[in-house]
Amino acid sequence: MSGADIGLVGLAVMGQNLVLNFNDHGYTVAAYNRTSAKIDAFLSGPAKNTQIIGAYSLEELVAALERPRKVMLMVKAGQVVDSVIKQLIPLLEEGDIIIDGGNSRFTDTERRTNELAEKGLLFIGTGISGGEEGARTGPSIMPGGNPAAWPFVEEMFKAIAAKVNNRSCCEWVGRGGAGHYVKMVHNGIEYGDMQLICEAYDFMQRGLSLDVNAMQAIFTQWKTGVLDSYLMEITANIFGYRDENGSPLIESIVDRAGQKGTGKWTGISALQLGVPLTLIGEAVFARCLSAMKEERIRSSSLLSGPIGQWEGDVQSTVSDLQSALYGAKIISYAQGYMLMREADRENNWNLNYGAIALMWRGGCIIRSVFLDNIKQAFDKNPGLENLLLDDFFSSAIEENQEGWRKIIILATKLGVPMPAMSSGLNFYDGYRSDRLPANLLQAQRDYFGAHTYERLDKPHGTFFHTDWTGKGGKVASSTYSV
Repeated sequence: MSGADIGLVGLAVMGQNLVLNFNDHGYTVAAYNRTSAKIDAFLSGPAKNTQIIGAYSLEELVAALERPRKVMLMVKAGQVVDSVIKQLIPLLEEGDIIIDGGNSRFTDTERRTNELAEKGLLFIGTGISGGEEGARTGPSIMPGGNPAAWPFVEEMFKAIAAKVNNRSCCEWVGRGGAGHYVKMVHNGIEYGDMQLICEAYDFMQRGLSLDVNAMQAIFTQWKTGVLDSYLMEITANIFGYRDENGSPLIESIVDRAGQKGTGKWTGISALQLGVPLTLIGEAVFARCLSAMKEERIRSSSLLSGPIGQWEGDVQSTVSDLQSALYGAKIISYAQGYMLMREADRENNWNLNYGAIALMWRGGCIIRSVFLDNIKQAFDKNPGLENLLLDDFFSSAIEENQEGWRKIIILATKLGVPMPAMSSGLNFYDGYRSDRLPANLLQAQRDYFGAHTYERLDKPHGTFFHTDWTGKGGKVASSTYSV
């Protein structure tokens, strides 16, 4: 048995659909799963009458591949990936390629790239976004790792990826963990987008007392304008879906959100790099709060809040809500790009920010209409410090911030929580401030810990300590990080 273009390990939904996608584009795939019954079911079911080759061991899988062998792993991130790699190493030869297509942590990808290079093997860690539908019909693919491997997989990756205006949503991202890092930030922005939509839904439901049919109509309208995106589209569809008894299914779903960790990783990376990823952080914490369902039920009968009812014009308030959602969405993307820029500086990946926007235009979960505007922003200014400083986005915020502010005020009065949407506005107000109260904070640090401070009338980098009480002396602690 020989001649397969690529082998794939792991026949869960994503793995199966990627195999079928490769097959549709003329590539011969050898497919392996630890459970033989799953291979049999796949070959007799979705893969029936295809050129897909079933392999019942890793040895059989490797033997089926042409050189350089390319083995793609679609298995659970973490120890499982390391375990499969360990089993593959003695079966492969110098120049062969291992590809991890799961949601691995970028630091693991950095390590694996280096470890396998020492053994003469090439490693690619690639982010894949689009869910099961994207995997089958065309996902967004974000590869990174050992650049020597890219020429051997570029054609097939670009063939199976989503296409927008005949351009593939797949480009080489950078060395080491760059691909998985960009995918991690994608997922962080996804957390932000989803939470913002949920807050808009909550405001409509609890604040404006709108029913599901009215909300479906609003989201259907929104998905055709500046908020046009995949998540808006599926939200409108969700509101229209009916349970077996004819009632809206959304009303029967428990308000307890799950998460797999990529949003948390994004927040941890932001803290490590000192990037104020406030909106995305709040989106992660909102899921954590939702998981406290039983405790929230108990507290709902013990804790009080506003009892006033909203009175006003629905149409104008919904228009303000659209402005709030749009403005906050811009902040979510701006913060994601801030994080990528800082990680790029730290790791010397040389990321192409415009190309990343193009990769996200199709196939992926956060695909939206203004990704083209992000590409244009970086085309105009490759060194753009922040998306908010681009004319398009600064104008968009200017046009929508009045409605955004009205909604945050109204939500506060009504007691409807908007952690991500309000956090986004607070970030914007902080970012546009040339002076923040951190001077008092630094004075406090110097007062109790002799941590020093800088002065406005002295050169940057010159540090001072004051003996605030007359008892502390002149000895200072180390200077602070800025």
